[in-house]
Amino acid sequence: MAILNSIRKRGIFLILIIALALFAFILSDIISKGSTGPKGQDTIATVNGNEIPRQSFMEQVEATQRNMGPNANATQAMNMVWDRELRRVIMEEQIEKVGITAEKAQIDNALKTALANNPTFLNEAGQVDDAKIQEYIASIKASSPQMYAQWLTFEENIANNVVQTTYNNMIMGGLRATIAEGEQEYHYKNDNLNLQYVLVPYTKIADEEVKVSEDEIKKYVSAHANDYKVEAQADIQYVFYEETPSESDSEEAKAEITALLNDKVEFNQDTKSNDTIPGFRNTNDYEEFVNANSDVPFFDQWLFKKDLPASEAENLINLNKGDVYGPFKVDHSLYLTKVLDTKQMPDSTESKHILIRYVGTMRAPETITKTKEEARKLADSLLSVVKRDKSKFAELAEEFSDDGSATNGGDLGNSTPGRMVPPFDEFIFNNPTGTVGLVETDFGFHIVEVGKQSAAKKALKLATVVKAVEPSDKTINNVFSDASKFELAAKDGDFNELAKASNLEVKPVNKLGKMDSNIPGIGDNRSIINWAFEKDTKVGDTKRFSVPNGYVIAQVTRKNEKGLMSVADASSRVIPILRNEKKAKMIRESITGTTLDEIAKSQGVIVQTATGVNMAAPTIGASREPKAVGIAFGTKPGETTELIDGNKGVYKIKVTAFNPAPKMESYANYANQMSNQTVPGAQNAVYNALKKKAEIEDNRANFY
Repeated sequence: MAILNSIRKRGIFLILIIALALFAFILSDIISKGSTGPKGQDTIATVNGNEIPRQSFMEQVEATQRNMGPNANATQAMNMVWDRELRRVIMEEQIEKVGITAEKAQIDNALKTALANNPTFLNEAGQVDDAKIQEYIASIKASSPQMYAQWLTFEENIANNVVQTTYNNMIMGGLRATIAEGEQEYHYKNDNLNLQYVLVPYTKIADEEVKVSEDEIKKYVSAHANDYKVEAQADIQYVFYEETPSESDSEEAKAEITALLNDKVEFNQDTKSNDTIPGFRNTNDYEEFVNANSDVPFFDQWLFKKDLPASEAENLINLNKGDVYGPFKVDHSLYLTKVLDTKQMPDSTESKHILIRYVGTMRAPETITKTKEEARKLADSLLSVVKRDKSKFAELAEEFSDDGSATNGGDLGNSTPGRMVPPFDEFIFNNPTGTVGLVETDFGFHIVEVGKQSAAKKALKLATVVKAVEPSDKTINNVFSDASKFELAAKDGDFNELAKASNLEVKPVNKLGKMDSNIPGIGDNRSIINWAFEKDTKVGDTKRFSVPNGYVIAQVTRKNEKGLMSVADASSRVIPILRNEKKAKMIRESITGTTLDEIAKSQGVIVQTATGVNMAAPTIGASREPKAVGIAFGTKPGETTELIDGNKGVYKIKVTAFNPAPKMESYANYANQMSNQTVPGAQNAVYNALKKKAEIEDNRANFY
């Protein structure tokens, strides 16, 4: 009572303390998510100041994932919606700036075009009827708010498409090449030069003689920032603790499946006596036994050697009827097999048929009106004709068969056992080539001719009990314990050394993006990627993650914020550039003389010639040299260029002849070619340029 009285006396003080604690908790959560208010929690992204709301974005992702089918995942759907929404926001902003609007007549025309194949909106003349549209809208508005909302969205999309098309047409209309541009293109492709040149190749100086420092790489990247921009990236490495069955788990599973071989005695509560339950050796109903005791249901099919588990195929194919084999292990499962029957039979056969359907047969189209009796009578009649003269089979199939194979004369090609429905399958594999007969299936009556068959091989019909070997609770607990110990040790120890000591493979994964989802060797896992990019996660940090069949302990090995490429990543591209620049300087300094012959002699190279050099394909010799060719085209015949730092080495060029292409009466064809090349890709090019320029704040990682 004394404690309760004390609490009552300090009630206001305690309430204040609790309130402050709650405020601190909420504030820390907001700060940890990098937001100063609810905006960060409710906005997927901000594009040039325009917000994409979280709620509507997530609803679109869910709808898109449903439409994509059962095999689609949330990441795929999210990326599709992201691309679509980003394009919508960027293009709507541009359309608004230009001032393009959709007139009612334009929207009506576009709406009618979209509905042109929907009979709901067509009149007797087959035209879209305004009255039917209004009737439909009034109907769904009164009966289905959801359908009415979908209609409004449909109309909005139509209007957006109209203004988008207008915008794109304006862009493409401004991209038509002029006649003057066509003339320029003609000469660009057809004017050419004859040259004499000296090339001092960069390979004259060994790479080892030219050093490039990290500071030089860094300066180059900064000076060419547009070429070396990268999104945020992270590198990780991980080890995998897999929940695999232990040796004792395998032995226990083997004992359990072996016990199925023998009869067992069970007490019957109804009869108050012991019943003997037949085991796998003695049961009379193998299908029931397998379905009751196996992880894989009974498979009633003839199997050839190629169909059997590769590791045991040789042993199984040599068994006889009644033999029991196993248990044997395949992958992570134990198998117990009994041979129910054996025979020699082909493993493939050709066949053709004439199918006569009747009302009620499987997947029969509405055009089928024959009764079963009528179909049987027709089938018997056709069978008689074919038996008398097999050469008429194809002709009769084309005329009478209710099957897509009719156009091929009834030919069904090559089949393997089990591919056709059972009665048809039995007929073509149990009868020799040339046999003609009538087979009834759920599809109707088939007049069948057995075609060419492969050589007979031994086939088995098996009853097989399959039991997956699962890790026990003890094994699962041991794996968890080992993974936890590694995680703790890796926080202060050497990740790679610890993995080596535990005989674990370290798997590196480089250049992960913030919105990536797939990790090689693990699969789809946003949790690991989100952790790697968290602000508080530092290089060297480790963490354990639950994944299917075990645990992953991951370590961050590198993090790059959005911006310029790191020296390490840029070096492979930048070092050759800087090295060649330094080599060019060294070559220039070593050159003596001014004429081509003098330079060639001083450098131990020869004067070479090139003819027909043009700007459309700017090559000298076998090397692409746009800079050198461009300078050469700016040099008069008989004149010599200065030293030129090219792609392959340092050049000095003398223009010996300029060969202009003959004038044409019209350059319209070249202008049209330029337009045809430019216009088709204009729409995407415009969008990509706008996207590159846009200020995009992407918050998707906060929600996915």
